[in-house]
Amino acid sequence: METHTIARAQVRAAQWKQVVSFCRRFARNPSGMFGLVILLALLFCAAFAPILATHDPYLPNLAGRLSAPNAEYWLGADELGRDIYSRVLYGSRLTLLIVGLVIVTSAPIGLLVGVVAGNYGGWLDTVFMRVTDVFLAVPKLLLALAFVAALGPGIVNAAIAITLTAWPPYARMARAEALAVRNSDYVNAVRLSGASEFRIIVFHIMPMCISSVIVRMTLDMAGIILTAAGLGFIGLGAQPPLPEWGAMISTGRKFIFDQWWVATVPGFAIFIVSLGFNLLGDAIRDLLDPHLKART
Repeated sequence: METHTIARAQVRAAQWKQVVSFCRRFARNPSGMFGLVILLALLFCAAFAPILATHDPYLPNLAGRLSAPNAEYWLGADELGRDIYSRVLYGSRLTLLIVGLVIVTSAPIGLLVGVVAGNYGGWLDTVFMRVTDVFLAVPKLLLALAFVAALGPGIVNAAIAITLTAWPPYARMARAEALAVRNSDYVNAVRLSGASEFRIIVFHIMPMCISSVIVRMTLDMAGIILTAAGLGFIGLGAQPPLPEWGAMISTGRKFIFDQWWVATVPGFAIFIVSLGFNLLGDAIRDLLDPHLKART
């Protein structure tokens, strides 16, 4: 028992040392830190939107219709006199909701499909990968449009539609990882010890894919935000009066030349958040890539 306890303590110490080393290397990456600051700011705005907002984001005020940025409306007002600053704050909640729904569904689906296909091979691999190829052959936005048109407009249906287009890259990546490790010495040793294929997949092959999945998830978040904004822009995403950024741009495009702030502010929010996720994903990829670890 003492030997096992000591071994577990040594494993935990080694894991903690790796975490500390990763944090130190990440802190030396300026672009990654900038992306992390943007992400933390987004989380802060979403968590404290009721406190930070200066107006009710849903309450019209026709007296302040299309007001320019001023002391009362910090970022201006829209065509119904609603405060754009407050609506952007509440829109961050919808953005995080869509990103969260897509990530927690698409990544596990793609990971499971890819690992099973790579581990078993044969006809199962062929079927799974051909289905994956079909989804990859069609541009994501067009495929999402087709799914959400069939499911109907709405924020949940938009998230489901984006999920159905986001899982194939995870499947391809997980399959490549599974092919690389399924016949490795330690996997064969576990197999010879009598472990089932399910246990091998869940506890020995899937963990090898986690770092790649984390990088892919971080990089995909920007694309998810843009796709959700595109669906909202054409009226197939979140429905009025929800303050979704794409829908806000759609209603503000009619005033783009005279009241530019109506469409520019939510567009700038999409740009900043997408930039933050891309910078964060690039930094994590560089730090987790074994070929680049020696350079960082």
